[in-house]
Amino acid sequence: MARSTKSDEAVIRRMIESWATAVRARKIGDVVAHHTDDMVMFDVPPPVSVRGLAAYTETWAPFFKWQEEGDGTFEIVELDVTAGDRVAFAIALLRCGSRAELVRDDSPRLRLTIGLKKIGGAWKIAHEHHSFPLES
Repeated sequence: MARSTKSDEAVIRRMIESWATAVRARKIGDVVAHHTDDMVMFDVPPPVSVRGLAAYTETWAPFFKWQEEGDGTFEIVELDVTAGDRVAFAIALLRCGSRAELVRDDSPRLRLTIGLKKIGGAWKIAHEHHSFPLES
């Protein structure tokens, strides 16, 4: 993968931070704005494999409801981006949980991996993988 400029990494970082802001604000149009139509997501709750922008969009309604009911938190704690000239990936740790859960343990537990590709000069999210560590 040819190395791209730091500006690509900065653009992607801002895109992901804006995505997280949209999730917290429950603005679905902004959540899905930078995704490809054929994107794939591996998620925590069923369905664990989601294909296509329409299916991805549908997964957010239950999460938004959970946020409202449980005063849920969704906050990026760490974010690393690596960008080439046509593809990129980002890895992140997020603090995601209800206030009660975070009182017990406020360490970042949600793991996020994002795969991106450049289409027509713009970065688009083609893959998301969300996971939590197995509780012992």
